[in-house]
Amino acid sequence: MIWTALIIIQVLLALFLIVTNRSRSKEEPPLDKGFVPWLGHAIDFGKDAATFLTRMKSKHGKIFTVRVAGLYVTVLLDPNSYDSIIKDSTSFDFTRYAHVLMKRIFNLHFPQHNPETEKAMMRQHFQDKSLITLNRVMQKNLQALLMSEVCENKRNWKNDSLFSLCYSLLFRAGYLTLFGDEPEENGNISISKEIFQEFRKFDALLTKMARTTLKTNEKKVASTVKERLWDLLSQNKLNSKMNPSSWLESYRRYLTAQGVDQKMQQRAMLLQLWATQGNVGPAAFWMLAFLLTNPEAMTAVKNEFHKLTAEVNRTCKVQTVRPEMLEKTPVFDSALNETLRLTAAPFITREVLQTKTIRLADGREYKLRKGDRICLFPYLSPQMDPEIHQEPKKFKHDRFLNADGTEKKDFFKDGKKLKYYTMPWGAGKNVCVGRSFAISSIKQFIFMVLTCLDIRLCDPGSPMPDIDAGRYGFGMLQPQGDLEIQYKLKSHL
Repeated sequence: MIWTALIIIQVLLALFLIVTNRSRSKEEPPLDKGFVPWLGHAIDFGKDAATFLTRMKSKHGKIFTVRVAGLYVTVLLDPNSYDSIIKDSTSFDFTRYAHVLMKRIFNLHFPQHNPETEKAMMRQHFQDKSLITLNRVMQKNLQALLMSEVCENKRNWKNDSLFSLCYSLLFRAGYLTLFGDEPEENGNISISKEIFQEFRKFDALLTKMARTTLKTNEKKVASTVKERLWDLLSQNKLNSKMNPSSWLESYRRYLTAQGVDQKMQQRAMLLQLWATQGNVGPAAFWMLAFLLTNPEAMTAVKNEFHKLTAEVNRTCKVQTVRPEMLEKTPVFDSALNETLRLTAAPFITREVLQTKTIRLADGREYKLRKGDRICLFPYLSPQMDPEIHQEPKKFKHDRFLNADGTEKKDFFKDGKKLKYYTMPWGAGKNVCVGRSFAISSIKQFIFMVLTCLDIRLCDPGSPMPDIDAGRYGFGMLQPQGDLEIQYKLKSHL
């Protein structure tokens, strides 16, 4: 009986290996399956995608296919060729993989989800007059929350951790701006703090939820924190909000019209909370961290802000500067673009719907198989490509400035001018809908910090914290550790 069972297992294993085995045809990209059957390179890919894909690029070139947990993923690292994928919505689909992640991370299932209709609805709330309104409400909320941090003792130095400060203030201000105010007096501060604390627990497990690698105890934590966040974002809670944004009201109507029940609406709200607030705080942290560790860059940005405030009012009070007036800041914009170049690392992933031959910019052609995935990783190229950006690991606040102070847009690879020389917001139809609001929020926050506060590192020699390599592929990177800072209100305020 035992021998029979062993024979059956061996036969099944042999059949499994035969079915899952794959060889490369001459028309296809180089194939690297790894040494472990089925699993392939999944561990290295998840542990540190940038290091792993850099190694694969050195071995195979700018296009190759790797096996990852039973899937075959073709990785393309040539920005001159990205449009062959981004513009082809017939052969390559974004929504199927997005639905997989929505279910894994948010327990969310949209049977009639139409991303194009949803984006068209959302886009109108992040542009023109709606964007101006959002920016002004965001400014008010940022001021209130920032002042609440320094009101206890305005003139003495306060110790804090930079990442925690940036993430907390921007997340909470953004949440209040989009989801509305609390009806209770002083409720904005306490409720926004509670939802942020719960969100941080959720965010810490997000990549493991996406990869289905949660340990038993982590599954319990994830389940508990999601239940808590769903409750905080329930219909009853949202109905009690004061001054909700037009975006929130429109999105709720959209979900109802799509036939989404209340349980799924709560889960959709958590998805939107992450999508709108999960990257802005980390981006502001990295920029302030780079400025605090690069005195020349800090001086350049402060000088630009000082000229701006001097044009409006001889005093340096934040409330005298409207958000729209922060649009003409080329030095800041260059420093922000440089920050995002170094720390924005999303994957652009599509499912191959039909066998497709793609033509690269150098003329070579490769066949992609139906059912595979194609992945672009702009962090490696163009953003960290030494041919495009000299000394790519170094922060240069003026990298995106011409000598005359205008924005630099001319970057080259293989002798060709690049359309995509940095891609923090994605590209094509799936570019981030709320990027203008996100940029404005970061700019307002850093403007307030630098014009309202004296801020310094506790240890002037503190190095930049290392990157959490497990976050590659999920938008803005986050640090391992933090930077300890001190701040206080400026003496003239």
